[in-house]
Amino acid sequence: MTDFTATKAMFHLPEGVVYLDGNSLGPLPKAAPERMQQVMCEEWGEMLITGWNKAGWMAQPAAVGDRIARLIGAEPGHVVMGDTLSIKVYQALAAALTLRPERKVILSDSGNFPTDLYMAEGLIGGLDKGHELRVVAPEEVEQAITEEVAVLMLTQVDYRTGRMHDMARLTRKAHENGVLAIWDLAHSAGAVPVDLAGCGADFAVGCTYKFLNGGPGAPAFIYVAPRHADMARPALSGWLGHAAPFAFEQAYRAGDGIARMRVGTPPVLALASLETALDIWDGVDMAALRARSQALSERFIAAVEATCPMLELASPRDADRRGSQVSFRFAHGYEAMQACIAHGVIGDFRAPDIMRFGITPLYIDEADIDRAAAVIARIMEQRLWDDAAYRARAAVT
Repeated sequence: MTDFTATKAMFHLPEGVVYLDGNSLGPLPKAAPERMQQVMCEEWGEMLITGWNKAGWMAQPAAVGDRIARLIGAEPGHVVMGDTLSIKVYQALAAALTLRPERKVILSDSGNFPTDLYMAEGLIGGLDKGHELRVVAPEEVEQAITEEVAVLMLTQVDYRTGRMHDMARLTRKAHENGVLAIWDLAHSAGAVPVDLAGCGADFAVGCTYKFLNGGPGAPAFIYVAPRHADMARPALSGWLGHAAPFAFEQAYRAGDGIARMRVGTPPVLALASLETALDIWDGVDMAALRARSQALSERFIAAVEATCPMLELASPRDADRRGSQVSFRFAHGYEAMQACIAHGVIGDFRAPDIMRFGITPLYIDEADIDRAAAVIARIMEQRLWDDAAYRARAAVT
């Protein structure tokens, strides 16, 4: 059984703050500064360039990928780290389209994170081969999966509301129609149990700075199913995806399996920070995490709804259809969230009217939930949000 009191003690949590924004940026693992100091001083400082061999820097993307594979139900050797999530979306989509050259439709939904749609639009424009990005409402996805679709590209958990797609069901429907399925796990990895192999997903991508607590700008990951690993064509034919990078051949030759999805130089310092977070995750049972997440979420919803009738639940009422976040709608959501932050409860805002709170059991407990609900109630009841200071829009909301 996972000891969540012990995991909470492994994070630096500022005094007087209830942090309900780990679904956007996870807090600092206490071990991260010492680990990064070690990498900077003992490895980079003393080993210099020999660290690529002596300290295993070149092997980090695959080694860390294997540790994340456990959390997303992926086969060992089929997840690799590097670059940003947008890059990984581009790679997965480009590879999938080459596996279905006779089809021209990319199917997604209006709940998808906008950057995924942006990357699809950019790829379509670059290919200039008549592809179409078809976007439907989330509840219309299943019926829109037809034999003219090449790729189904979805984010499993909606970044605004936490609504969760049924990965197994939609992937099965996709395969029945010859469609490849790409899953964005940005709000799934470290939040809910994921079974990529069991569901038969073709590709998956995700970031590590949210629920996985890798730090700001921590590298993304990509998964390619074993059946595609040696056929998927890497659209970004980077040096480190080459079969023999240090042969310095003038022509590109794709590496074996998931290695071909590597692009540029590994972000060694960022991966070192992520490794300290994964040390915590190594002791976490995902089923236990999910059960606790649902219990804390239900507690939070009940407390907020009991005292704040002006807030409308935007997340699914059914806990099994919801990821590890709770969102409320409020016409003055931006101002209200700024007031919450000023009073020690950190969540975030998503346009046009979503107040979003991440429920992260590794470091959030019942006392945190109760305190947060009490602060929100006071802000709403006393209209503390109605202050000019809370109306000024910051660059990051």
